[in-house]
Amino acid sequence: MKLVLLVAVVMVAFAANSVLNRIGLTGGDGATGPAAFAAIRLISGAVMLSVLVLLSGRSLSVTNATLWGAATLVVYVLGFSFAYVTLDAGLGALILFGVVQLTMFGGAVLTGDRPVAARWIGSLVALGGLAFLLNPASAGAPHLGGAALMVAAAVGWGLYSLAGRKVGDPLSATASAFVLATPVGLLVWLAEPDGIDLWGASMAVLSGAVTSGLGYALWYTVLPRLETSVAALSQLTVPLIAVAGGVLFLAEPATLRVLTAAFIVLGGVAFGILAPQRKIGSSGS
Repeated sequence: MKLVLLVAVVMVAFAANSVLNRIGLTGGDGATGPAAFAAIRLISGAVMLSVLVLLSGRSLSVTNATLWGAATLVVYVLGFSFAYVTLDAGLGALILFGVVQLTMFGGAVLTGDRPVAARWIGSLVALGGLAFLLNPASAGAPHLGGAALMVAAAVGWGLYSLAGRKVGDPLSATASAFVLATPVGLLVWLAEPDGIDLWGASMAVLSGAVTSGLGYALWYTVLPRLETSVAALSQLTVPLIAVAGGVLFLAEPATLRVLTAAFIVLGGVAFGILAPQRKIGSSGS
């Protein structure tokens, strides 16, 4: 039960990142740009996590794992922030975590994990819901550029999550990744010097320090206790939370298209997790 509650807290934090990013870009004076938001988010996460690491008597480190974590974190944070210029919070989260699932399932297979049949079926159902959402021939299809950026962010986050299963010290690894990623975020902001206002900066700090920094450290802590396929499927609950947050805090419309896609995706999640866990090719009793 404790593990379930921890995973639930992490999923709420992930959904909050979508809502905070959209609030930061669209609220206040409307002067905050995606490059500024991403850079401040990385800085805030790096500061918060570094303080926690130092207070715990541990230290930051530069290893192949943390360098890889930093690289994938940069791809995720920048793609995420720029995608939310054109995507609603719930829509972006649905694209993000649908593609995250595909990335993590692919990584699971390549590293020797063999998900049971129900999880493969659940994955295919969920991805069918994603295909329905992204079909450009249908009315109300999302902005193509924003969707592409969110797909890139999803691949980055999926690889980051896969790498997190192998770290020995989740807090130090997460802090190191944020510290190493921050200069890249600042360079992008210098190359693309968009604006920032107090409201946007506040949302970026909250996203970076709390829902990103602390949320990711907690995610790294629970990841080793989850099968890769379960970790991938659990993240598909985030879009529904983000849709609710978008409706409540941003007055975003919960369109029939998004709700239908969310229903299909979450139905796949429920089947993949709750159905009998029989291996493909196994015989019945």
